[in-house]
Amino acid sequence: MKISQTTDYELVARLNKPVHDLHTTLYPKYFTEYNFEDMKEMFKHLVDDDNFIFLVLEDNQNAVGYAWLEIRNYPGHVFKKEYKSVYVNQISITETARKKGFGSKLMEEVYKIAKNKHIDLIELDYWSNNNVAKDFYKKLGFKIYREFVYKEV
Repeated sequence: MKISQTTDYELVARLNKPVHDLHTTLYPKYFTEYNFEDMKEMFKHLVDDDNFIFLVLEDNQNAVGYAWLEIRNYPGHVFKKEYKSVYVNQISITETARKKGFGSKLMEEVYKIAKNKHIDLIELDYWSNNNVAKDFYKKLGFKIYREFVYKEV
């Protein structure tokens, strides 16, 4: 197993498919069908942004997962103190590589990146019906500190 940082936007676009398909299945009202060309174009612009970090996990020289991280700087103001976080936009493991600890290995790398950047907070969110994500992050010790609610009118 090997984890490395990448700017290969085509690879990231391909590895995005499993998580995007899950979102489309759970929330078809909000997510478009996966389109490789569109994803490729989007990631092409994001990989050059210094605030984003893309990690690829390889097993036997085959890419089986990725994580899309963002370094967020929250300025202080009258209501809140200034702070930084490493925000996990997405983590995705191909279907054939699931349940082998690869997601946990990717998250361990996220923790190392945070420590190297002197950031003590990892943030992320997931859709409420995504029980796989909910259970995974709970197992890793993540706690809810804010809830996002909605009402359709």
